[in-house]
Amino acid sequence: MYKQLSSGVKISITRSISTSFESYLASIGWDEDKFSMDDFVTSWQKYFTENAAWFDKVPQEVLVSQEFHEEIAKKIDETIAKILSEKPTKKQIDSIEKMQKQLGTSYTYGCKAEATYVEQLLKEQLNK
Repeated sequence: MYKQLSSGVKISITRSISTSFESYLASIGWDEDKFSMDDFVTSWQKYFTENAAWFDKVPQEVLVSQEFHEEIAKKIDETIAKILSEKPTKKQIDSIEKMQKQLGTSYTYGCKAEATYVEQLLKEQLNK
C-alpha cells in the first residue's frame, strides 16, 4: 500500500517522520534514557494530523489498513536508522568544539541531527 502512494506523498511521510523524530529528541534533550518509542509515535501522529500535507492525500481505507501500519512502522525504523547513522559535518564539529572551549562544556553527539541540537544549545548559552 505504501509503495502505491505517489513519490511526493512518500517523501512527505519521510519528512514528517524526520522532523517529528528530531523535534521529539530535542524535547527530551537527546537523552536516551528518556526515549520512548510510544511517546515518539504519539508525537509524530499529532504532528502529521495537524501539520503534514500528506495525511489528507492518503485514502482513509489505506490509513486504517494493517498492511499500511506495518509498512509505516518499517519506514519509521528506516528513517530513524538513517538519521542516527548520518555523521556530523566537519563544520559542525569545528563549530561545536570552538563553542565548548569558550563555555567549558563537554556535550557529546553521535550524529548530524544531534550535533545540530548541541550546536543550537551552545549558541543559546553563548547568547545569554
